[in-house]
Amino acid sequence: MLTSSASPLKTSPTVSPNCTPADEAAVSLPTEFVLTVTARPGEGVAPLFSRLAAALRERDATVLKLMIYGSLAAHEESVKMMRRYLGAIDWPVTWVEGASCDDSPLAGVQAFAVEGAADLQRVMVNGRVVASVYEDNGARHCLLGGVGPTDPTQTQAVQTHQAFENLETALHQAGFELADVARTWFFNDDILAWYGDFNRVRTAYYSRKPFRIGSLPASTGVEGYNPAHAALVMGAWAVKPLQASACVQEVASPLQCPAPAYGSSFSRAMEISSGGIRRLLVSGTASIAPGGATMWPGDTRKQIDLTMEVIAAMLHSKGMTLADTTRATAYFKHAADRAIFAAWLAEHSLQTMPYVPVHCDICRDDLLFELELDATVSV
Repeated sequence: MLTSSASPLKTSPTVSPNCTPADEAAVSLPTEFVLTVTARPGEGVAPLFSRLAAALRERDATVLKLMIYGSLAAHEESVKMMRRYLGAIDWPVTWVEGASCDDSPLAGVQAFAVEGAADLQRVMVNGRVVASVYEDNGARHCLLGGVGPTDPTQTQAVQTHQAFENLETALHQAGFELADVARTWFFNDDILAWYGDFNRVRTAYYSRKPFRIGSLPASTGVEGYNPAHAALVMGAWAVKPLQASACVQEVASPLQCPAPAYGSSFSRAMEISSGGIRRLLVSGTASIAPGGATMWPGDTRKQIDLTMEVIAAMLHSKGMTLADTTRATAYFKHAADRAIFAAWLAEHSLQTMPYVPVHCDICRDDLLFELELDATVSV
């Protein structure tokens, strides 16, 4: 399956209260989009990258970053196929050992891209491209991926601190600061064994470097092994508004408490308004009660129901619906539960939602399902 967020954007009547609407004549259509390519049953690596390359050529697109979910056993071949079909790897790549829910070596690929010959800045750290910088008509954006620790032999806590330092190094080279980060991704090796330690390091690191808007980034934190065999790998999205019409702001969850209330340093969602569009970046969301406890342990269908209700409420608060989804990743503790989510989508006429299904552990042993989601509307 190949889906793209580049379909015509729906017009929303809602404008963020802390954002000044741009003059209508000055707003241009966005050129950024996300291509989601999911593996067909039993499909090999080469056909998947061939389909991705064809879709990018059709849009005359430049890759900003790739997020690849699949078996580490397919890593070497995937690198070869990327080079064969896409050319030199001149963009950040976040590789996640997020196994497919069938027998395919890859679960899927998400390609963040812009149309045309974009004027991009690439940033390298330790000999690898880890960031791409581009501008729309309202802000500068820095998309980062594949950022990890310097020494994977150190303790998990030390590696986490090193990864944050490398993230800051990349941001500084791009002309950004940690304070500009609106969204993060963390894929942690054996997450259930040290998620508490990870949260303590993250919270301590953030406490010394307050964020520009006063809110913590939106985030996802799930299990994911990586080719470097490091404790974790991370990605991020940083934004610097250039005009009064552009802004970044936290969006609360009407049905859940703030995540810091139970020790996790992230916001439920962040909204980025620039370039004539509003993007709602919803954090990895699961079946969590308002007080922070896991709801419906052992019942995947009910966990999915609650998760989708929570996400829909956040979207509704910003004048959006699940039909405005432009990118999503569904994480399943049990691979067979993908069928339950597929049935849920069919019941709600959302079969075309662009999502990658990933088989992995989530941050709690009793969580069976988690969904991260981006939605976009024009302003």
